[in-house]
Amino acid sequence: MKLKDKKEIFAKSQKELEKMLSGARDELFKLNVEQTQRKLKNTRQIFWKKKEIAMVLTALKEVELTAKGEQK
Repeated sequence: MKLKDKKEIFAKSQKELEKMLSGARDELFKLNVEQTQRKLKNTRQIFWKKKEIAMVLTALKEVELTAKGEQK
């Protein structure tokens, strides 16, 4: 993932991140199904999708912690 993409992810709101996470998990499921059916040509897509999910989860955690810090 490019640095520009990372900055875009970390700039999104919590609702946008949750929606993005849901879509990425659905896509990962589809990729895994295609792999088991031997239809997936580029298996590296699974690796990149997992990285994207991890990045979104990290951004969500950061948003959660900053919101918690502001409440105190």
